[in-house]
Amino acid sequence: MEINDLTPAELRVWQAFPRGEVVDFRPDATEDTATGAAWGPERTLRASVLKALLVSAPQEDGEIAALRVLGARVTGGLNLTHGVVEHPIRLAYSYFTDPPELYGAQLRRISLRASVLPGLDLGSARVDQWVQLSDCRVRGRVNMGGAHISGSLRLDRAELTAPGTSKPVLQLNQVVIEEDLRGRRLRVHGEMVLNGSNVSGSVNLDGAHLKNPGRLALDAMTLGVGGDFLLRRVDVDGWTGLRGARIAGRLDLSYARLSNPGDMALRAASCTVGELWLRRGEPLDGGLNLRRAQMDVLFVEPEKLPDRVRLDGLGYTTLTPHEPAERRLPMLERDVDGYVPHAYEQLTAAYRRIGDDHAARLVQLAKQRRHRTTLPWYGRLWGHVQDATVGYGFRPMRALGWLLSLLAVGSVTFAVHAPPPLKADEAPHFNPVFYTLDLLLPVISFGQEPAFAPQGGQQWLSYVLVLTGWILATTVIAGVTRTVSRQ
Repeated sequence: MEINDLTPAELRVWQAFPRGEVVDFRPDATEDTATGAAWGPERTLRASVLKALLVSAPQEDGEIAALRVLGARVTGGLNLTHGVVEHPIRLAYSYFTDPPELYGAQLRRISLRASVLPGLDLGSARVDQWVQLSDCRVRGRVNMGGAHISGSLRLDRAELTAPGTSKPVLQLNQVVIEEDLRGRRLRVHGEMVLNGSNVSGSVNLDGAHLKNPGRLALDAMTLGVGGDFLLRRVDVDGWTGLRGARIAGRLDLSYARLSNPGDMALRAASCTVGELWLRRGEPLDGGLNLRRAQMDVLFVEPEKLPDRVRLDGLGYTTLTPHEPAERRLPMLERDVDGYVPHAYEQLTAAYRRIGDDHAARLVQLAKQRRHRTTLPWYGRLWGHVQDATVGYGFRPMRALGWLLSLLAVGSVTFAVHAPPPLKADEAPHFNPVFYTLDLLLPVISFGQEPAFAPQGGQQWLSYVLVLTGWILATTVIAGVTRTVSRQ
């Protein structure tokens, strides 16, 4: 392109490029970029001129060439598809009439900070440093699928909308980011896709607003994160998918609002997380799916949990904060899969690790009661007997209470009216206490029970004492057996 073909604004940029100087067309720093459609020729740049500048413009010895423009109106499509650009690009606070096409381009770094664009294609691009899209307003799709960014991707406070499309508004699938992905207070009206991507650093979406009601709002399935995935104070309308994600650090959903009424709000099945934080703020408006997920620390406040959960196969080492078993058990009772034995065993193990054996026993008792509901009528009946007598072996003092009560009833009854001996000349001296113990204890014999023959009502009482003694002995042995086998 000949220099004689340039407008005064373009000539100014052309001359500044070889020395990497900044050209600022803004009258003041507070100008609203959304008014760019009305900007005149004094700050209008043709995309074809910028392309020629980046691809073939001369450089000055001893200077570092770079495109640094603020507040320009860029007309036409900036098409650098599969191009190799060795110079940094900064087109900040600018208004684009057409979406930049940078598919497959090799770039050093690019900044479009606070610009207004009708779309952006950076799919499969290679960027040696960072991509800066903070404060941008994009009224179309942003595609970065398959891009490789050696630095960070910055989307802080960006607002992305794509009315009339069913495709993802922000497409970051299969992206490799060697540093951080930052999207604090990012606003996406539509689907945000991160599936299959790998971020070596952390992902920070604190305060983001993701809106796709009734549909997938954040698709982060099989995402790999080397650091933390921060979703503090996010507002998600739609469901969040984290199935198969691998997050080495913390998945922090503190103060997060996740809403997908009638279905799962968070689907994190089969994910691997260092720490999951579900704390503070209102409970999830929708279900929580953590099936087969594995994590070292599960930081969950009971108030944060929704009415519907899926916990089968969930594994964790530490459960915090420490809460009484009565506060944790409703979480297991809300499982939509019904009775899930593994969930009770995990909670029991968590209490035992911190030495809270009382809470562990309560969880095991709750497990037996929940299991009882799945049995046929005769199994439920026997379960009620074990529960009432010795609490399935987890409340052995109940057996002692029953024994003492029955011992008192029998002793008083037989003391008032002693049963006649079978052989008066051979019978030992009658002792109502030891006679009752002989009836109650099926293994121990004091020689009283075989020497006397109760009649009438006393005979029926003896039958009740013998039967009750066997039930107590059986349930105690069953409870001890379960305890020993667990240990």
